[in-house]
Amino acid sequence: MSLPKGLAEEVARNLVMVANLLDEDPEQAYAYSRIALRLASRVAAVREAAGFAAYATGKYTEALAEFRAARRMTGSVDLWPVMADCERGMGRPERALAMAGEPEVAKLDKAGQVEMRLVAAGARKDMGQADAAVVTLQGPELASNSIQPWTARLRYAYADALLAVDREAEAREWFAKALEADQGGMTDASDRLAELDGVEFTDAMGDEDTAEVTEPPATVEVDTDEEPAPAATEAVAEAESASVEDVQDEKAADDKVSDDQGSDDKS
Repeated sequence: MSLPKGLAEEVARNLVMVANLLDEDPEQAYAYSRIALRLASRVAAVREAAGFAAYATGKYTEALAEFRAARRMTGSVDLWPVMADCERGMGRPERALAMAGEPEVAKLDKAGQVEMRLVAAGARKDMGQADAAVVTLQGPELASNSIQPWTARLRYAYADALLAVDREAEAREWFAKALEADQGGMTDASDRLAELDGVEFTDAMGDEDTAEVTEPPATVEVDTDEEPAPAATEAVAEAESASVEDVQDEKAADDKVSDDQGSDDKS
């Protein structure tokens, strides 16, 4: 799908805002994604961005619909793990687990396979299968001493799974390993270690308070620290062979898409 240059630039501006706001203000990012979607619903990069914005705001039904649309347009399996995690968010962990066994998983790169493992372990926990969650996370990626972008989250999830089955000493060891790999501060492994060690923090005014512990979901990560909105770049690139007729058809289709999707949102 190609867009006229002016329209492509407007779409790209909205996608940049989605990427920039996704972590700090998901609701505002979602609003920008809806604008981009109304303008260019037949651009795969727009559907993917709309999916991540809906996912970040807990609208899992809508997110799944957008991810499926993007996958149909591109044929890529890259969104498979986050699609499975949407099933978890919709209260259907058994479907997420079934997706973990589909042939698409074998087509994922290493990072994608690790994400799928994290989602599958989360689904096991959702189903009350805590011991199975521990086993699900075990593998060569966990045993490796190599530090990869996903290493901290994988180690953290494993530590958390161990703690859930009362293997506290092992959990502490793996929280420490997660902290060692967590150069970007994406987990609260240090707080979890402090909690296990019974450490209390005292602020400058002398008030004692225990470390706040917030367990991040073992779900698919949306990384907006990289160069903003690769989706935006794709939308601009697609402007080269524009046609006015496409835009008119697109806007008519967009109105219908917006009406159809409105009833599927999950707040």
